[in-house]
Amino acid sequence: MISSRLRRAALPLIAGLGLFGTTLAVSSAQAADEPLRFGIISTESSSNQSTQWQPFLDDMSEALGVEVQPFFATDYAAVIQAMRFDKVDLAWYGNKSAMEAVDRAGGEIFAQTVAANGAPGYWSLMIVNKESPYDSVDEVLDHAGELTFGNGDPNSTSGYLVPGYYVFAKNHVDPATAFKRTLNSNHETNALTVANGQVDVATFNTESMERLEITHPDKADQLKVIWKSPLIPSDPLVWRTNLPQETKDELRQFFLSYGDTDKQKQILEPLQWSGFAASDNDQLLPIRQLALFKQRAQLAADDSIDAEEKQQQLADIDARLESLNQRMDAREAAQAKQADNTTAMAN
Repeated sequence: MISSRLRRAALPLIAGLGLFGTTLAVSSAQAADEPLRFGIISTESSSNQSTQWQPFLDDMSEALGVEVQPFFATDYAAVIQAMRFDKVDLAWYGNKSAMEAVDRAGGEIFAQTVAANGAPGYWSLMIVNKESPYDSVDEVLDHAGELTFGNGDPNSTSGYLVPGYYVFAKNHVDPATAFKRTLNSNHETNALTVANGQVDVATFNTESMERLEITHPDKADQLKVIWKSPLIPSDPLVWRTNLPQETKDELRQFFLSYGDTDKQKQILEPLQWSGFAASDNDQLLPIRQLALFKQRAQLAADDSIDAEEKQQQLADIDARLESLNQRMDAREAAQAKQADNTTAMAN
Protein backbone atom coordinates (compact mmCIF):
# COMPACT_ATOMS: atom_id res chain seq x y z
CA MET A 1 0.00 0.00 0.00
CA ILE A 2 1.48 3.36 -0.97
CA SER A 3 1.86 5.68 2.04
CA SER A 4 0.58 9.25 2.09
CA ARG A 5 4.19 10.37 1.61
CA LEU A 6 4.44 8.30 -1.57
CA ARG A 7 1.20 9.69 -2.83
CA ARG A 8 2.60 13.16 -2.57
CA ALA A 9 4.77 12.29 -5.56
CA ALA A 10 4.36 14.39 -8.47
CA LEU A 11 2.04 16.70 -10.22
CA PRO A 12 3.34 20.24 -9.91
CA LEU A 13 1.29 22.99 -8.32
CA ILE A 14 1.11 25.52 -11.09
CA ALA A 15 -0.48 28.82 -10.13
CA GLY A 16 -1.72 30.91 -13.04
CA LEU A 17 1.05 31.61 -15.52
CA GLY A 18 3.89 31.39 -13.00
CA LEU A 19 5.00 28.06 -14.43
CA PHE A 20 8.65 28.60 -13.70
CA GLY A 21 8.26 30.90 -10.71
CA THR A 22 9.31 30.41 -7.15
CA THR A 23 6.04 28.63 -6.41
CA LEU A 24 7.60 25.59 -8.06
CA ALA A 25 9.70 25.08 -4.97
CA VAL A 26 6.87 22.90 -3.75
CA SER A 27 6.20 21.28 -7.15
CA SER A 28 7.41 17.88 -5.97
CA ALA A 29 4.74 17.80 -3.28
CA GLN A 30 1.40 16.18 -3.92
CA ALA A 31 -1.70 15.99 -1.81
CA ALA A 32 -2.36 12.63 -0.23
CA ASP A 33 -5.40 12.05 -2.41
CA GLU A 34 -3.75 13.16 -5.67
CA PRO A 35 -3.93 10.37 -8.27
CA LEU A 36 -1.13 8.91 -10.32
CA ARG A 37 -1.61 9.71 -14.00
CA PHE A 38 -0.76 7.15 -16.64
CA GLY A 39 -0.02 8.39 -20.16
CA ILE A 40 -1.21 6.25 -23.09
CA ILE A 41 -0.01 6.98 -26.63
CA SER A 42 -2.65 7.22 -29.33
CA THR A 43 -2.41 4.07 -31.44
CA GLU A 44 -6.17 4.03 -32.06
CA SER A 45 -9.29 5.84 -30.86
CA SER A 46 -9.32 6.84 -27.19
CA SER A 47 -12.70 5.13 -26.71
CA ASN A 48 -11.23 1.80 -27.81
CA GLN A 49 -8.14 2.30 -25.69
CA SER A 50 -10.17 3.24 -22.62
CA THR A 51 -12.01 -0.08 -22.78
CA GLN A 52 -8.76 -2.02 -23.17
CA TRP A 53 -6.82 -0.20 -20.46
CA GLN A 54 -9.31 0.51 -17.66
CA PRO A 55 -9.31 -2.98 -16.04
CA PHE A 56 -5.50 -2.88 -15.85
CA LEU A 57 -5.52 0.62 -14.38
CA ASP A 58 -8.15 -0.47 -11.85
CA ASP A 59 -5.87 -3.31 -10.73
CA MET A 60 -2.97 -0.88 -10.43
CA SER A 61 -5.10 1.50 -8.34
CA GLU A 62 -6.08 -1.32 -5.99
CA ALA A 63 -2.52 -2.61 -5.64
CA LEU A 64 -0.96 0.81 -5.03
CA GLY A 65 -3.72 2.20 -2.86
CA VAL A 66 -4.04 5.37 -4.94
CA GLU A 67 -6.25 6.20 -7.92
CA VAL A 68 -4.53 5.74 -11.28
CA GLN A 69 -6.04 7.93 -13.98
CA PRO A 70 -5.45 7.45 -17.72
CA PHE A 71 -4.17 10.34 -19.82
CA PHE A 72 -5.21 10.04 -23.47
CA ALA A 73 -4.18 12.48 -26.18
CA THR A 74 -4.66 12.85 -29.91
CA ASP A 75 -0.97 12.34 -30.69
CA TYR A 76 2.22 11.00 -29.16
CA ALA A 77 3.76 14.45 -28.66
CA ALA A 78 1.02 15.45 -26.21
CA VAL A 79 1.89 12.55 -23.90
CA ILE A 80 5.59 13.44 -24.09
CA GLN A 81 4.82 17.07 -23.28
CA ALA A 82 2.54 16.02 -20.43
CA MET A 83 5.44 14.10 -18.89
CA ARG A 84 7.77 17.03 -19.46
CA PHE A 85 5.51 19.28 -17.40
CA ASP A 86 4.74 16.64 -14.75
CA LYS A 87 1.18 16.15 -15.94
CA VAL A 88 1.70 12.39 -16.15
CA ASP A 89 3.74 10.28 -13.75
CA LEU A 90 4.38 7.26 -15.98
CA ALA A 91 3.45 6.26 -19.49
CA TRP A 92 3.34 3.53 -22.09
CA TYR A 93 5.30 4.60 -25.15
CA GLY A 94 6.74 3.14 -28.31
CA ASN A 95 10.54 3.19 -28.51
CA LYS A 96 10.76 6.40 -30.58
CA SER A 97 8.41 8.33 -28.29
CA ALA A 98 10.19 6.86 -25.25
CA MET A 99 13.46 8.22 -26.64
CA GLU A 100 11.88 11.67 -26.87
CA ALA A 101 10.52 11.34 -23.33
CA VAL A 102 13.92 10.29 -21.96
CA ASP A 103 15.80 13.05 -23.82
CA ARG A 104 13.32 15.92 -23.43
CA ALA A 105 10.81 15.12 -20.72
CA GLY A 106 12.77 13.75 -17.79
CA GLY A 107 11.66 10.18 -18.42
CA GLU A 108 13.36 6.89 -17.54
CA ILE A 109 12.57 3.38 -18.82
CA PHE A 110 11.95 0.85 -16.06
CA ALA A 111 10.10 -1.99 -17.81
CA GLN A 112 8.97 -3.28 -21.16
CA THR A 113 5.97 -5.25 -22.33
CA VAL A 114 6.07 -9.00 -22.97
CA ALA A 115 3.99 -10.07 -25.97
CA ALA A 116 1.23 -12.62 -25.37
CA ASN A 117 2.37 -14.58 -28.43
CA GLY A 118 5.91 -14.88 -27.11
CA ALA A 119 7.42 -12.65 -29.79
CA PRO A 120 10.59 -10.81 -28.69
CA GLY A 121 9.21 -7.61 -30.20
CA TYR A 122 7.16 -6.56 -33.19
CA TRP A 123 7.58 -5.44 -36.80
CA SER A 124 6.72 -2.38 -38.85
CA LEU A 125 4.68 -2.99 -42.00
CA MET A 126 3.77 -1.26 -45.23
CA ILE A 127 0.26 -2.14 -46.36
CA VAL A 128 -1.93 -1.66 -49.43
CA ASN A 129 -5.45 -2.76 -50.25
CA LYS A 130 -5.59 -6.40 -51.32
CA GLU A 131 -6.92 -5.24 -54.73
CA SER A 132 -3.91 -2.96 -55.22
CA PRO A 133 -1.71 -3.73 -58.24
CA TYR A 134 1.39 -3.08 -56.12
CA ASP A 135 3.20 -5.97 -54.44
CA SER A 136 6.45 -4.36 -53.30
CA VAL A 137 7.90 -1.14 -51.93
CA ASP A 138 9.85 -0.63 -55.16
CA GLU A 139 6.61 -0.65 -57.17
CA VAL A 140 5.01 1.83 -54.77
CA LEU A 141 7.99 4.18 -54.92
CA ASP A 142 8.02 3.99 -58.72
CA HIS A 143 4.42 5.28 -58.74
CA ALA A 144 4.54 7.47 -55.62
CA GLY A 145 3.53 10.62 -57.49
CA GLU A 146 0.16 9.02 -58.26
CA LEU A 147 -0.54 7.71 -54.73
CA THR A 148 -1.81 8.89 -51.37
CA PHE A 149 0.37 7.78 -48.46
CA GLY A 150 -0.72 7.26 -44.86
CA ASN A 151 2.34 7.90 -42.71
CA GLY A 152 2.42 7.35 -38.94
CA ASP A 153 2.63 9.76 -36.05
CA PRO A 154 6.05 11.50 -36.21
CA ASN A 155 6.90 10.05 -32.79
CA SER A 156 5.88 6.51 -33.71
CA THR A 157 8.63 3.89 -33.99
CA SER A 158 6.87 1.46 -36.32
CA GLY A 159 4.67 3.99 -38.07
CA TYR A 160 7.34 6.58 -38.82
CA LEU A 161 10.96 6.07 -37.69
CA VAL A 162 11.54 2.52 -38.92
CA PRO A 163 9.89 2.84 -42.36
CA GLY A 164 11.34 6.36 -42.56
CA TYR A 165 14.82 4.83 -42.60
CA TYR A 166 14.42 1.42 -44.26
CA VAL A 167 11.81 2.36 -46.88
CA PHE A 168 12.56 6.02 -47.57
CA ALA A 169 16.00 7.21 -46.39
CA LYS A 170 17.80 4.15 -47.77
CA ASN A 171 16.06 4.73 -51.12
CA HIS A 172 16.77 8.50 -51.04
CA VAL A 173 13.06 9.31 -51.03
CA ASP A 174 11.31 12.09 -49.12
CA PRO A 175 7.74 10.85 -48.55
CA ALA A 176 6.50 14.39 -47.89
CA THR A 177 7.26 15.36 -51.51
CA ALA A 178 7.35 12.02 -53.37
CA PHE A 179 3.67 11.12 -52.95
CA LYS A 180 0.71 12.94 -54.43
CA ARG A 181 -0.51 13.44 -50.87
CA THR A 182 0.84 12.40 -47.45
CA LEU A 183 -1.25 12.15 -44.26
CA ASN A 184 -0.20 11.40 -40.68
CA SER A 185 -2.51 9.22 -38.58
CA ASN A 186 -2.49 6.54 -35.90
CA HIS A 187 -2.12 2.86 -36.78
CA GLU A 188 -5.84 2.04 -36.71
CA THR A 189 -6.77 4.99 -38.95
CA ASN A 190 -4.04 4.09 -41.44
CA ALA A 191 -5.30 0.52 -41.70
CA LEU A 192 -8.97 1.45 -42.02
CA THR A 193 -8.36 4.09 -44.69
CA VAL A 194 -6.34 1.61 -46.75
CA ALA A 195 -8.99 -1.07 -46.31
CA ASN A 196 -11.68 1.43 -47.39
CA GLY A 197 -9.71 2.55 -50.44
CA GLN A 198 -9.21 6.11 -49.16
CA VAL A 199 -5.41 5.80 -48.95
CA ASP A 200 -3.24 3.81 -51.37
CA VAL A 201 -0.41 2.74 -49.07
CA ALA A 202 0.29 3.21 -45.36
CA THR A 203 2.54 2.26 -42.47
CA PHE A 204 1.26 -0.24 -39.90
CA ASN A 205 2.67 -2.88 -37.54
CA THR A 206 2.20 -6.53 -36.63
CA GLU A 207 0.72 -5.85 -33.18
CA SER A 208 -1.93 -3.56 -34.62
CA MET A 209 -2.62 -6.08 -37.37
CA GLU A 210 -3.33 -8.75 -34.75
CA ARG A 211 -5.68 -6.36 -32.96
CA LEU A 212 -7.43 -5.41 -36.21
CA GLU A 213 -8.00 -9.09 -37.00
CA ILE A 214 -10.00 -9.23 -33.74
CA THR A 215 -11.80 -5.87 -33.80
CA HIS A 216 -12.39 -5.49 -37.56
CA PRO A 217 -11.67 -8.85 -39.22
CA ASP A 218 -13.45 -7.75 -42.40
CA LYS A 219 -11.12 -4.76 -42.72
CA ALA A 220 -8.02 -6.80 -41.92
CA ASP A 221 -9.01 -9.13 -44.75
CA GLN A 222 -8.82 -6.18 -47.15
CA LEU A 223 -5.14 -5.53 -46.44
CA LYS A 224 -2.01 -6.77 -48.20
CA VAL A 225 1.45 -6.51 -46.62
CA ILE A 226 4.15 -5.45 -49.07
CA TRP A 227 7.03 -4.87 -46.61
CA LYS A 228 8.08 -6.04 -43.13
CA SER A 229 10.86 -4.45 -41.09
CA PRO A 230 13.61 -5.92 -38.93
CA LEU A 231 12.55 -6.66 -35.35
CA ILE A 232 11.62 -3.71 -33.10
CA PRO A 233 12.12 -4.09 -29.31
CA SER A 234 8.95 -4.45 -27.22
CA ASP A 235 7.32 -1.25 -25.98
CA PRO A 236 8.83 0.45 -22.91
CA LEU A 237 7.18 1.75 -19.74
CA VAL A 238 8.60 5.09 -18.63
CA TRP A 239 8.30 6.98 -15.36
CA ARG A 240 9.38 10.48 -14.44
CA THR A 241 12.86 10.44 -12.95
CA ASN A 242 11.76 12.88 -10.23
CA LEU A 243 9.22 10.50 -8.72
CA PRO A 244 10.11 9.49 -5.12
CA GLN A 245 12.17 6.29 -4.97
CA GLU A 246 9.52 4.58 -2.83
CA THR A 247 6.91 5.25 -5.52
CA LYS A 248 9.26 3.83 -8.16
CA ASP A 249 9.81 0.73 -6.03
CA GLU A 250 6.06 0.21 -5.65
CA LEU A 251 5.51 0.64 -9.40
CA ARG A 252 8.38 -1.68 -10.32
CA GLN A 253 7.05 -4.37 -7.99
CA PHE A 254 3.55 -4.07 -9.43
CA PHE A 255 4.60 -4.27 -13.08
CA LEU A 256 7.20 -7.02 -12.78
CA SER A 257 4.84 -9.28 -10.83
CA TYR A 258 1.75 -8.61 -12.93
CA GLY A 259 0.43 -11.35 -15.20
CA ASP A 260 0.85 -14.32 -12.85
CA THR A 261 -2.83 -15.01 -12.13
CA ASP A 262 -5.59 -16.09 -14.51
CA LYS A 263 -7.47 -12.86 -13.82
CA GLN A 264 -4.43 -10.77 -14.67
CA LYS A 265 -3.84 -12.77 -17.84
CA GLN A 266 -7.42 -12.04 -18.91
CA ILE A 267 -6.97 -8.33 -18.20
CA LEU A 268 -3.78 -8.22 -20.29
CA GLU A 269 -5.28 -10.18 -23.18
CA PRO A 270 -6.91 -7.17 -24.93
CA LEU A 271 -3.57 -5.37 -24.69
CA GLN A 272 -1.87 -8.40 -26.33
CA TRP A 273 0.61 -8.81 -23.47
CA SER A 274 1.42 -11.59 -21.01
CA GLY A 275 3.26 -9.38 -18.53
CA PHE A 276 6.26 -7.08 -18.15
CA ALA A 277 10.03 -7.48 -17.94
CA ALA A 278 12.63 -5.22 -16.34
CA SER A 279 14.33 -2.79 -18.73
CA ASP A 280 16.29 0.47 -18.76
CA ASN A 281 17.29 3.29 -21.09
CA ASP A 282 19.77 1.03 -22.91
CA GLN A 283 16.75 -0.53 -24.61
CA LEU A 284 16.85 2.57 -26.80
CA LEU A 285 20.38 1.98 -28.14
CA PRO A 286 19.28 0.35 -31.42
CA ILE A 287 16.57 3.00 -31.84
CA ARG A 288 19.13 5.77 -31.35
CA GLN A 289 21.37 4.03 -33.87
CA LEU A 290 18.50 3.83 -36.36
CA ALA A 291 17.67 7.52 -35.91
CA LEU A 292 21.32 8.43 -36.58
CA PHE A 293 21.47 6.15 -39.64
CA LYS A 294 18.42 7.95 -41.02
CA GLN A 295 19.92 11.35 -40.23
CA ARG A 296 23.19 10.36 -41.91
CA ALA A 297 21.46 9.14 -45.06
CA GLN A 298 19.50 12.38 -45.36
CA LEU A 299 22.60 14.49 -44.76
CA ALA A 300 24.66 12.58 -47.31
CA ALA A 301 21.97 13.16 -49.94
CA ASP A 302 21.67 16.91 -49.23
CA ASP A 303 23.59 18.82 -51.91
CA SER A 304 22.68 22.22 -50.46
CA ILE A 305 25.24 21.93 -47.63
CA ASP A 306 28.85 23.08 -48.06
CA ALA A 307 31.05 20.04 -48.75
CA GLU A 308 33.47 20.73 -45.89
CA GLU A 309 30.65 21.34 -43.42
CA LYS A 310 28.89 18.19 -44.61
CA GLN A 311 32.00 16.08 -44.03
CA GLN A 312 32.34 17.51 -40.52
CA GLN A 313 28.70 16.70 -39.74
CA LEU A 314 29.04 13.20 -41.19
CA ALA A 315 32.17 12.61 -39.11
CA ASP A 316 30.29 13.72 -36.00
CA ILE A 317 27.45 11.30 -36.74
CA ASP A 318 29.93 8.49 -37.40
CA ALA A 319 31.59 9.12 -34.04
CA ARG A 320 28.23 9.00 -32.28
CA LEU A 321 27.37 5.78 -34.11
CA GLU A 322 30.66 4.21 -33.04
CA SER A 323 29.96 5.17 -29.44
CA LEU A 324 26.54 3.52 -29.70
CA ASN A 325 28.13 0.42 -31.24
CA GLN A 326 30.52 0.13 -28.28
CA ARG A 327 27.68 0.50 -25.78
CA MET A 328 25.60 -2.09 -27.62
CA ASP A 329 28.55 -4.53 -27.71
CA ALA A 330 29.12 -4.05 -23.98
CA ARG A 331 25.43 -4.58 -23.25
CA GLU A 332 25.28 -7.75 -25.35
CA ALA A 333 28.40 -9.10 -23.61
CA ALA A 334 26.88 -8.42 -20.19
CA GLN A 335 23.62 -10.09 -21.20
CA ALA A 336 25.50 -13.13 -22.54
CA LYS A 337 27.49 -13.40 -19.30
CA GLN A 338 24.31 -13.16 -17.25
CA ALA A 339 22.69 -15.89 -19.37
CA ASP A 340 25.75 -18.14 -18.88
CA ASN A 341 25.62 -17.58 -15.11
CA THR A 342 21.92 -18.41 -15.04
CA THR A 343 22.50 -21.61 -17.01
CA ALA A 344 25.38 -22.61 -14.72
CA MET A 345 23.24 -22.07 -11.61
CA ALA A 346 20.42 -24.12 -13.13
CA ASN A 347 22.79 -27.02 -13.75
